[in-house]
Amino acid sequence: MRHDALNQVSRIFLVVLLVTLAGMAWVVAQALGFGLPDASGLPRQALVGAAWDQQVALISGHAGNDSGAVCEDANGNVLVTEAEINARVANLTAERLRRAGADVTILDEYDERLEGLHAAVLISLHADSCIDASGYKAAVHAYSAIPAINDRLLACIEQSYPTATGLPHHPNTVTHNMTEYHAFKRIDPLTPAAIIELGFLGGDQSLLVNQPELAAKGVADSILCFLEGEKKPTP
Repeated sequence: MRHDALNQVSRIFLVVLLVTLAGMAWVVAQALGFGLPDASGLPRQALVGAAWDQQVALISGHAGNDSGAVCEDANGNVLVTEAEINARVANLTAERLRRAGADVTILDEYDERLEGLHAAVLISLHADSCIDASGYKAAVHAYSAIPAINDRLLACIEQSYPTATGLPHHPNTVTHNMTEYHAFKRIDPLTPAAIIELGFLGGDQSLLVNQPELAAKGVADSILCFLEGEKKPTP
């Protein structure tokens, strides 16, 4: 009888051990980006060594200040505002980057924390007007103290964002408000920074409203591309 009891305890212990090991394997797989896709159908973000504990700042365009561009229907009913799109994409981007291992802060448009901000990278998220046009654009500070580094950040955006979203580049509408964006003048001059117009609220409204996860992946992939480049040893 005692022998049977020991066998039963051994079996229970073995089951508990197997369940524990399976759970650990699942956690590791999730961290490495394996397993089931997330709710949006995108592959889950994996840990990225170059992003680990890096300070990343995102500006949720117009947050804490105004609504930004406002799209209305023929009866004057508000369909979507720029600020709500920016906020949604900022939050989704932060989720992906935190899964990658980064320490992410989301800032308002004129956040006091921008003064002298030192971070591995800062990206300001905006969306373009309600006109029937399509495409994204990005810019860095026209008078940057680190032009080569900012140009590499811009190159990562131009490589990663259209790949994730399918949106074309719309460079001929980059304005002085982008290349001389107020936040560029407030942060630490050695902080790499860029501003992205995620798409047009008119022609790209379906993607920005119904698939903001794609825009967030594009932004996150752009930042991870940049951080991975920063970690590569110089020849």
